[in-house]
Amino acid sequence: MKSKVIILFSILIAYVPAFGQAFRGLDKSPLDIAYFPDHFAHDRKEGQRALVKVVYSRPHKNNREIFGGLVPYGKVWRTGANEATEIKFYEDATVGGKKIKKGTYSLFTIPEKESWIIIFNSDLDYWGAYTYNEKNDVLRITSQPERVENEMANFTIQFKEEEKNGATMMMTWGNTLVTVPIEF
Repeated sequence: MKSKVIILFSILIAYVPAFGQAFRGLDKSPLDIAYFPDHFAHDRKEGQRALVKVVYSRPHKNNREIFGGLVPYGKVWRTGANEATEIKFYEDATVGGKKIKKGTYSLFTIPEKESWIIIFNSDLDYWGAYTYNEKNDVLRITSQPERVENEMANFTIQFKEEEKNGATMMMTWGNTLVTVPIEF
């Protein structure tokens, strides 16, 4: 009996390192999180809690034409890569002049040359925008894209604090910048 236990233990010890070799490599579009107020800022006040958080993946430009190319105009985009981007409001807010309840939403966009539709949808936890259902939209606003000189190689979302109880969510990739005003 003792020899059977030793043999079984030896097999397990030999088998465990095989699991260590099964890790996949780094994602091509790494996951990132944007907070407001920015939890990583050096001037953040002690004990200050987040009002909004965005979890998204950051695809790289890789010398591709982004908007109107890789991301077609007029089609729903997951606003990043991989899983659908999610935004969590920790309290009720006003986005682009329209009220939204605290909670977690998928964040989709429909890019166009002259304007973007920003969509907050109640469906969560799925890949891309392949199963996007317009019936579950909670809020839609429109924003005008701006052309910026400094090209952003990776899709990026950040918040800029504003004077009157809020922030501007900035989404940029390539030479395109789209802003969304948020008040709390």
